[in-house]
Amino acid sequence: MQVNPTDIKTSELHAYLLGAVAPRPICFASTVDADGNPNLSPFSFFNVFGSKPPTLIFSPARRVRDNTVKHTLENIYATREVVINVVNYAMVQQTSLASCEYPAGVNEFAKAGFTPLASEKIRPFRVKESPVQMECIVREIIETGQEGGAGNLVICEPVMLHIHDDILDSKGKIDPHKIDLVARMGGDFYCRASGDAVFEVEKPNTKLGVGVDALPLSIRNSEILTGNNLGQLGNVNEIPVIEATFNDDHLKQIVQYYSITPDEMEKELHRYARKLLQEGKVNEAWQVLLSGNI
Repeated sequence: MQVNPTDIKTSELHAYLLGAVAPRPICFASTVDADGNPNLSPFSFFNVFGSKPPTLIFSPARRVRDNTVKHTLENIYATREVVINVVNYAMVQQTSLASCEYPAGVNEFAKAGFTPLASEKIRPFRVKESPVQMECIVREIIETGQEGGAGNLVICEPVMLHIHDDILDSKGKIDPHKIDLVARMGGDFYCRASGDAVFEVEKPNTKLGVGVDALPLSIRNSEILTGNNLGQLGNVNEIPVIEATFNDDHLKQIVQYYSITPDEMEKELHRYARKLLQEGKVNEAWQVLLSGNI
């Protein structure tokens, strides 16, 4: 399937984009108008773009159906201030309720049942229930167009962060399972970033991985190992050597049982290595794979 953005309706393109670019973190934006009336609304066109200076950007886009702008954007033009509250699973239904297009002047804090907290440095209120609240000043607003669906990039600089102590681990870092964030997908779908949905991918950092192209051909061309498996194996700084101290009973069973059928033994070794890689045991997987070349 191919889609030329100029050949389809904006609403259809919007759906494809939101379905493909996901999950998207949620900016739960709290603002006030020129008279101090609070407004609260979620936006999924949002992310962090720097840390010195700290920079967050979200986009209250023009509505596709009627090309109107949201109260959040109007308030930001009036005050140049916003609190960005993150959204976790415990508050996602209330956050969705706050997205209703209530008339100007209606307090979404009250409608959605959230507790407003006074900010330290800016006028908009924080959401008490949010595990992280960031008081921001608005540095710039970039309008990408004037038609329905056009973005308005609100470039924000956090000037104060409020972090709930109960989402921190023993080292004072944010624990992904404790913060339990949610994110937007396409349509009515969300996802939850905790539990089994969270996994680790080891970074090469300052040392370079050897790369998939450096793997032995029997491994690189495996019908058993996946692309993710090859990525794990290629992330080592050098091809390992067989360790004389490596002792694995299941490996011994494979070698003994398939000793007269080398092709089948290689497949079983690759299956076992895949299992080890799924468990994050990269060195052990390498030792299993190297055993097939003895």
